Order: sequence, then C-alpha cells, then structure tokens
Amino acid sequence: MTAPDGSSGSGWSEPRIFGAPMPVPGDASELAVTTAEPEAIGTWTSTSYHGPRRHRPRPVIPNAGWHDDVNGAVGAPTRAPDAAAIEPAGHTAPSPDTAAARLDASAPQDGQASESDQAPVPSLLASSRTMAIASLTSRATGFLRNITIAAAVGAGLHSAGDAYGLANTLPNMVYELLLGGVLTSVIIPVLVKAQHDDQDQGVAYVQRLLSIAVAGLGTATVLAVLAAPWLIAVFGGRERDRPTAALFATLLLPEIFFYGLGAMFSAILNSRHVYGWPAWAPVMNNVITIVTVGLFALIPGPRLLTTGTISNTQILVLGIGTTLGIAAQALILIIPLRRTGFAWRWRFRASPNEAGRMAEFRTLTLWVLGYVAISQAGVVVINRVALSHGAVQIFANADLLFQVPYGVVGVSLLTALMPRMSRAAARGDIDAVLDDLRLGTRLSAVALIPISAGLIALGPAFTAVILLGRFSPENARLTGIALAAGAFGLVPFALVMLQQRVFYAMRDARTPTVINLAMVGTKIVLVSAATLALHGRSIIVALTVSTSLSYVAGCVAGHLLLRRGFGRLGFAPVIRTIALISVAAAAGGAAALAAVRAGEAFLGISRIAALIELMGGGALGLVVVAVVATHLPLPEVTEIVSAVRGRTAGSSGDHNAGPRRNTGPA
Repeated sequence: MTAPDGSSGSGWSEPRIFGAPMPVPGDASELAVTTAEPEAIGTWTSTSYHGPRRHRPRPVIPNAGWHDDVNGAVGAPTRAPDAAAIEPAGHTAPSPDTAAARLDASAPQDGQASESDQAPVPSLLASSRTMAIASLTSRATGFLRNITIAAAVGAGLHSAGDAYGLANTLPNMVYELLLGGVLTSVIIPVLVKAQHDDQDQGVAYVQRLLSIAVAGLGTATVLAVLAAPWLIAVFGGRERDRPTAALFATLLLPEIFFYGLGAMFSAILNSRHVYGWPAWAPVMNNVITIVTVGLFALIPGPRLLTTGTISNTQILVLGIGTTLGIAAQALILIIPLRRTGFAWRWRFRASPNEAGRMAEFRTLTLWVLGYVAISQAGVVVINRVALSHGAVQIFANADLLFQVPYGVVGVSLLTALMPRMSRAAARGDIDAVLDDLRLGTRLSAVALIPISAGLIALGPAFTAVILLGRFSPENARLTGIALAAGAFGLVPFALVMLQQRVFYAMRDARTPTVINLAMVGTKIVLVSAATLALHGRSIIVALTVSTSLSYVAGCVAGHLLLRRGFGRLGFAPVIRTIALISVAAAAGGAAALAAVRAGEAFLGISRIAALIELMGGGALGLVVVAVVATHLPLPEVTEIVSAVRGRTAGSSGDHNAGPRRNTGPA
C-alpha cells in the first residue's frame, strides 16, 4: 500500500482525523459537549471522512442492532457511547496468546458498549457450528430432492428430466451473472459501514439498497422470462425438446427474483449476527420440492416421460412447485428480519451525505461483475475440454464432491467472520482484521487438511459407493480418482476465499478480481497444456489437478497482495499450526489408505467391498488423526471439538465478560 506522499510503508493505513468531536445534533447534552474541554471528550477514531463537515459520521456502537431500547421501543437506534470511551486502535506486535480471546466474539470490542448496553453476539465457533449443521442437513435433503426428481421425470436424451434440468440451470446462471456475486460479496461490508457511520445505524441505507435490489431483480426477472425460448436455444436446448424446456424455463426463471431477495435478506441478517435462519432456509426449499414431486407422481400420465409425452398439467405442477420452494426459502427470512426490528420502506433517492457511498457501491459492483465474468471464462474452457472427452458429468460430480467440505466448513466460517472483519475495517482496526485472517486460516487448516487426506485415501471407494447405479463402475471409480487427485487444493481454495473476504471487508473489490484473474489464467494454461501433452482419461484427472493448482496460485497471489497492502502478516503461528495438523492428517491418511489396499487385496473391487473399505478405512483414519492431533500442541482442535459439543472452550459465561483490549494478532 502506498502512502499519500508516495512512500511505500508496510504499516501505513488510511489516515484518521483526530481532534475535538462535533456535537451530536439534537442530543440533550449538546451544550455540555460543546463547552467541554477537548481532553475530557476524546478523539475521532473512525476512518477519515472527506465530505462536508455537517455530514461527518457520528460515533456509534459498531455491533448495535435493531433491538429493543430501554423503553421497549423496537427499532430505536442504540445511543452512542461517550467519546472518551472510544480509543484509537494501536498496532501491536503479533502474539499467538490472543487466539483464544479472538475465538469469542461476544465480549465487547474497543469502542463497543458493554454487555448491559447491547445484545449478546454469538461466538465465532458457535455461529459456525450452527451453520455447519444446517449446511449438512440442507445437502442431505437436497440429495434426497435430486433423487426424487430424477425418479419422477427420468434422465437421458429427449427425457422430460433433461428439459427440466436445462431449464432449472438457467435461473442460477442468469442470477450469478447479473447480481449473485455482487449481493454475496460486497453487501455486508457496506451495510456494516453504514451501521458504523449513520445516526440511524444504517436503517435508511439498508432500505434504499433493498429497494434498488428489488427493482433491479424484478426487471431482470421479467426480461429473463420473456427471453426464455431464446435462452433455451442459446444454452444448448435441442430443437425437438425446446418447446417443453422453454415452458419449464418460463415457470422456473422467476426464481431469479427470489434468489436475489434471499441473498439480500441473508446479508442483512448476517450483518446483525443472525446466522441460523439463513443457513436453515434451504431446507424448506428442499422439503417443498420433495412434496411437489409427490404431487407430480399422483397426476395421471404416461409411465415413460419424454418431452413429447409429458402433459401441461405435469409441467405446471413441477415448475410452479420448484419456484415456490425458492420463494419460500427467501420469504421465510422475513420472520427473523422483523424480529430484529427492521421495517422496510421504499427508498430510492440517496441523501446528500450518501452520494459518495452510492458511487463506491457502483464501483464495487462493476469489479465483482468482472470477477464473475472471468470465472465464467474458466468454466467455459473446462466444460469444452470435458465435453470433447465425454466427461462433463464425471468432472461435475468430482467438483461437486470437492466443494462439499468447503460448503460445510469453509462457508460456515466465512459467513461468521465476514461481519466481524467488516466491522473492524469500518472502525479502522486493521489489527483485528488481520487477527481474523489468521484465526480463519488456522481453523480452516485444522478442519480441512484431515478431510483432504481422507479424500486422497478414500476418494475412489467413496464414489464407488455413492455414484454406482447412476454411473458405470468404471466411471464411478474414475470420478473418485479425479476427486482424490485434486483434493490437495481444498485448503488453498478455502484460504484464497478467506483472503478475498479480507479485501471485501476493506471495500476493495478490485484486488479479489485480480486474484481471480491469476487463478483462471493459471487454470486455462494448465488445461491447455494437458490437452496437448496427455490423452484418454488422464485428461479428465488433469482437469481437477489443474483446477486445484489454480487455487494454489491464487492463494500465493492473495498472500503477496496482502503483504503488499498490510506489511508483515504475522503468519508464523499459522504455519506452525498447518505443519502440526499436516502431520496428524498424513498419519490418518496413511492408515486409511492401508485399510483400502488391504480390502482390495482380500475383497476385490465391488460396491460392497468399497463400502467396507470406506467404513473401515474412514474409521481407522479418523481415530489415528484424533490420537495424533490430541497429542500435539493444537489448541484449535480443542476449540473445534468444544464447539461441536455445543460450547466454546473458555467461554462459559462469556456473555458477562467485560470489555477487553486488542492485545495483538493471534
């Protein structure tokens, strides 16, 4: 990062304004504030504000939400603390001893109110545990949903299931290309910044963004529905199947609106430390879709459903029911929103002091759209190579299984960390942002490195069990080999996602786009080289290996850019943690692999043999990892185990803890 004078100092950060604070307009103590001595009042500690002096943000409680005030009025902004209670955040030397303190987010931070002044904030691991359980439940019910749909509509050339599947992918693709990345990546930091700066805790700003999002999503949805036949033709619909697929698309494309609305609601709730409802909402979608398939099965019709034999009634039931599931997934979040005291009003015109903020949001939006476009380029290259080798489904299933551990562990952790990092960035506390980066890196490594080792050892047996029946034995095993070959990229993938969230918390969307460009560029080069140097099914394995190597390249690029922006990151304790958990994971992986090899020698290769190998090797590997890890100096293991058991170690009664100071990086 470069200082304003042109020098490059690793410790330089955004300047702050210090001096006598402005009086709070309309406050009963305004006269006393204006006549007091500056030394008795304190100093400005938020990041510098370059707008008109009358619009300078008032100091507020960073973590205050829309909750009941002392008089019981819902939605009243929490009163700001005395300015003397707000102190500048100092840059202190790294210290690994603060890791346990950072694990508990419930105690007030510098500049926050005490527990008596604000609602308890759930600890990081408690929030992550809730989301991980919800994610597992969602994926299990989602798997059941997919099985029931496949059984009802079939699969294969000219089947109704083929037309339904094509139409159902369109809302996801259109939403992701238009607004998906924007809403999920940049909305939380700007919401937290508004909470930190605005007198109303950002209520008006949230209402304005929500109004704009609803209008934009509604317009995009209407245009997509009108263009349904054209979209089917562009995305590969066969001439014979296009009428049926277009009818399905007309019914399913309204999902775009509800996907976007749900993302907005989730971001608002996450910024207010509400994580459970957004995490559990997809389960409702899965349940409604399963019920829809049950109703579909009761409708009279031909036993063999093709695009020519399926009736309009069957199309309407399946299409409307699927869309209702997505709608319910979004609209159920209105309940927790109302419980926080949030009331939605239509607002479109920005107030004078928000002109710069709205311009900043537009800039962030453009960079994230660039990020999504770059990602799509990589997807196109991968899919073209996979299609030319008849391996689209093999790569898709290997990539899906690769994403599951990250979806359960990584996404849960990042969702809980993002508001914390955004709040620290909003108050200019770079030390706290880097603390959370180190904490997230260590927890991700401890959770995901053993899983990577397990996938490497058990990948072929795992896919032979879960995919056999839908795939031939050869393709099921090839999927597992591809999964095992690329499993080393799981941790780099989680880390690069965490690194990008640090930049997003700082309201910097340009740097994550640069990191993504490095990843996609690496992937394209490696895949192109593989197609020239390899042949046959080895190219399929090369696709997953190239993808994981691109995550490694992105992780290295992200670390270098963080070093350039923030100076020394204090990663020595992180490297030590990674090395120690790698020892435990290697021991467990070796034990699991030995069990698999023994099973293959005695039982041969079959689905039953694979199931025995998976259960025996998995249990043995897990025991070895647990025994070795508990004998190593890894406090993160204790914290994770305690969180899984329903409590955070060292935080019994932590909601009554008093204020603590930032004693240094973890």
